[in-house]
Amino acid sequence: MSRSTFSKALFSAKNIAYISLFSALIAICSWVSIPTIIPFTLQTFAVSLCIGLLGTRRALLSIGIYLLLGAAGVPVFSGFSGGMGVLFGTTGGYLVGFLLMALISGAIISRFGRSFISLFLAFCFGLALCYAFGTAWYLLLYLRNTGPIGLSTALMRCVVPFLLPDALKLSLAALATKRLWHHL
Repeated sequence: MSRSTFSKALFSAKNIAYISLFSALIAICSWVSIPTIIPFTLQTFAVSLCIGLLGTRRALLSIGIYLLLGAAGVPVFSGFSGGMGVLFGTTGGYLVGFLLMALISGAIISRFGRSFISLFLAFCFGLALCYAFGTAWYLLLYLRNTGPIGLSTALMRCVVPFLLPDALKLSLAALATKRLWHHL
C-alpha cells in the first residue's frame, strides 16, 4: 500500500471516529476511581482495550490525542487533572509509557493473534514496559527534586500496589477485546 493510500485509510471517517472515541474512553476511565488505600483508575483497562481493538497505529493516535489534550490543560488525567505539570511530573512517565505499551502490545498481538492468552500476555508485556519507563522517569525526577531514592522504594510506591488490580484490568480488557473484535 502506498504512503498516500495508507494515510487516506488511516484517516477515514470511520477510523477518526474510533480514534476519537477511544481517546474519550481513556479520559473517562481515568476519572473513574476505585477508592481503596491507594485509589485505582480504569485507565490501563481503557488503554489495553484501545490497543486490542484498534491496533497499533490507531491506538498510538488515540493515546497521543489523549496525552495532547491533557498537556493542553484539558482535565483528562486521573483526578480531573491536566496540564504540562502533570505530564512532566513524577507520574508523567507512566502516561507517556502508554505509547510504549501500544507499540509492544500491538506488535505482540500482530505476531501472535487475538486469543485470550496472547492478548493478556501482550497487555502484560506492554504494561511492564510502561512500568519500567514510568519508574525510571519517577526515579530521575525524584532524584532531581528531592534526592536519591532506591529502586525498591520506587517500585513499592509506584508499581507493587497496582500489580493485582492491573492484572484484573488486563484480564477484563483481553476478554472484552476477544468478544468485541468481530463487531468492529
